[in-house]
Amino acid sequence: MSLSTAAEPDSARRLAAARRAGSLKLPSPWSIAAVAIALILIAPILAVFVAASGDSKGLWSHLASTVLPRYVANTIVLMAGVGALSLIFGVGTAWLVTRYDFAGRRLLSWMLLLPAAVPAYLIAYTYVDLFEYAGPVQGALRDFFGFESKRDYWFPEIRSHGGAILVMASVLYPYVYMMARGAFLLTPASFYETAMVADRNLFWTVALPLARPAIVAGLALVLMETVSDFGTVEYFAIETLTLGIFNVWLGMNSLPAAAQIAALAFLFIIGLLIVETLARARRRFRDTSRGHAQLVRQRLTRAESIGCVAACTIPILLGFVLPVSVLAGFVFDGQSLALSAEMAAAAGNSLLLATSVAVLVMVSALFLVLASALRTNLWVRRLVAIASSGYAFPGTILAIGVLTAASAFDRALASAAANLFGVSTAGLVSSGLALVIFACAVRFQAVGYGAIASGIERLPKNMMPASLALGRSFGESLVHVMVPLLVKSILVGAMLVFVDVMKELPMTLLLRPFNFETLPTFVYQFAKDELLEEAALPALLIIGSGVIPIVALNAVLLRMS
Repeated sequence: MSLSTAAEPDSARRLAAARRAGSLKLPSPWSIAAVAIALILIAPILAVFVAASGDSKGLWSHLASTVLPRYVANTIVLMAGVGALSLIFGVGTAWLVTRYDFAGRRLLSWMLLLPAAVPAYLIAYTYVDLFEYAGPVQGALRDFFGFESKRDYWFPEIRSHGGAILVMASVLYPYVYMMARGAFLLTPASFYETAMVADRNLFWTVALPLARPAIVAGLALVLMETVSDFGTVEYFAIETLTLGIFNVWLGMNSLPAAAQIAALAFLFIIGLLIVETLARARRRFRDTSRGHAQLVRQRLTRAESIGCVAACTIPILLGFVLPVSVLAGFVFDGQSLALSAEMAAAAGNSLLLATSVAVLVMVSALFLVLASALRTNLWVRRLVAIASSGYAFPGTILAIGVLTAASAFDRALASAAANLFGVSTAGLVSSGLALVIFACAVRFQAVGYGAIASGIERLPKNMMPASLALGRSFGESLVHVMVPLLVKSILVGAMLVFVDVMKELPMTLLLRPFNFETLPTFVYQFAKDELLEEAALPALLIIGSGVIPIVALNAVLLRMS
């Protein structure tokens, strides 16, 4: 043994030996657990196609020749309209608050995120109440101009494709806004300065091309939410693929036909994912200057400042101020239901559901991220990534998959219990609250996965090797080293999952146990009967629960700026 080797510290020798021996590979039990969890999360997605292979008894061919083309056409129209308007709202306002310095800029940059706290179905309910023929806006117009009937004047119909596009874009544009603003802030000032020297337009030649991958990623999320929307299109009576799934499943009592429509909707989602992936592929830029400086904001004249404030205020008014004002007005006028036992029970159920899902998602996401990050096996990482893709699927599609998978498990469990113990377990898995919790966990797994993955990327790469070299086992290293370092990411992910579940409507509506109400289903029961004013208080509670993560997102963006 050489003198240098003998003098080497014991911990350093262990670290080198750990690296040479490949000690970072997960022990077999950890690998098995990671694969098992991933397969459980993937099962509902696969079950959709299993259900679609069933016999619809001729219903599919009937749908294909009658209403299916209308479902597809309406879905495409909504996607195009919502996408275009979201780009205008999101990219335009992101550039204004990033490039220019005007009075109220800092406040508006935060408030532009607020519409994300409002579920699309709530703004649909409030806009119909505000702008329909019997609403206050048209009523005021008739009183002011002396109109006597609808034939005397023209007013845009809110329950239309245009109304649905305005409603959904007003609350979905923050996806684009966050992505675009983050990309604008991260673009080095040297790029803008080069364009200035060349007398080029900064937005069209530098900001937009470099931010395009991020903008497309945000747009893909907007379009996924548009395809997934149920409450708005159902209330506006616009027959999309998602509403068709709901109607065929419950109205025609045909799960195979509903699954076949779901498989068709899945093609839209795959297309969006491909577009997002291609937009981000090979899009790289490098700043060779020292350090990283941001472009100095341009001071504006008074008139230009007023124009910027007006442009940034419009989406805030449409997506947050108007719906919240309408709901708050119902509460202050005494038209809303007072806090009752039923409302308290619905709020309690929402809290129980959201908390349970948040805990389940973060525990499983933490384990899967650590397993995929610390495991060199490529197929394990890919399997974990697929298991975290549930957010890309509409709630109605996942509901079909979850119910199909749970029913198959129920039949297997009932058969085993009857043969081995002589007891009946029929419906044990597919008819309880656990089914709703599992469905939401599959859908929002991507939220928790993304939060943990972004957190672990900021940690030193040698953290686990060092812990293993110092004598800790893999499990001890996870609990005592990695988890404490990821606490902030865990909390942020749990908060985002909590808020998403608090707003979730279609899966809860389809899979909930009998006589189980959450705040969204409670509001839905009143809104579908045109009694929104009575459900104003629970609607405000839903919106209030979404403001908390908005504050957290704003804090992140402020640190970037």
